[in-house]
Amino acid sequence: MILKNKKFIISAAGDGIGFSISKLIVQNGGKVYLTDIDPKKINKINRNNKFKNKIFANQLDANNHNQVKQYFKSLSNLKKIDGLINNVGIAGPTKYIEKITKEEWQNTIETNLNSHFSFIKFAIPLLKKNKSGSIINLSSTAGLFGFPQRTPYAASKWAIIGLTKSLAMELGKFKIRVNAICPGSVEGDRMKRVISAKAKLLKVNSNKIQQEFESMTSIKSFVNKEDIASMAVYLLSDNSINISGQAIAIDGHTERMN
Repeated sequence: MILKNKKFIISAAGDGIGFSISKLIVQNGGKVYLTDIDPKKINKINRNNKFKNKIFANQLDANNHNQVKQYFKSLSNLKKIDGLINNVGIAGPTKYIEKITKEEWQNTIETNLNSHFSFIKFAIPLLKKNKSGSIINLSSTAGLFGFPQRTPYAASKWAIIGLTKSLAMELGKFKIRVNAICPGSVEGDRMKRVISAKAKLLKVNSNKIQQEFESMTSIKSFVNKEDIASMAVYLLSDNSINISGQAIAIDGHTERMN
């Protein structure tokens, strides 16, 4: 129970990686305050007695700075927290850059980067009151490599690593650690949509695109969301007390992104 009695806020955690992290935190003794834009996912979590008094779920548009501000105000009974996990992210368009609209570009940056700023801004006072803690920002191996036909996504994920390293410098004196997790290709519905979009762009079979993605790593397979959750729980725990400012890939060792 390495997170016993510790409290964490997670964005976009109604399912997928975020919810896997939430469940593993609970299994390790912690409590989770999660948000998601989808009210159906929130209602499903709140109806599950398994998570009663362990996961507290609220509907929230992470792109709306004022909604994030009001959410933190609603947590007035929560005097301090032990960690924040910024999990918000979208794939963005799969297009050559000259075909990308300004709105598509802005929406990707708004969702993948600016939402992190909003959550961090309002979480830091709660972490400082704790006099320690951990922030995890979800980046991507696209934040370590170039990614053709996915430029808005890659740009946002590179920015997250810059944000992470700068925050680690700012917050170190408060014993607050800041790290980025960089997942590779994670099996699931989102990756299926990415594969489908690229197959459509290049006018090839989806199976061919999946094989290409798998061939980009030394392990030659996709990772799963539980792999990401395990690393997150480690970084949230006191076992990682001297790990900060790092971009940690969970990806089977990416060799290329093309």
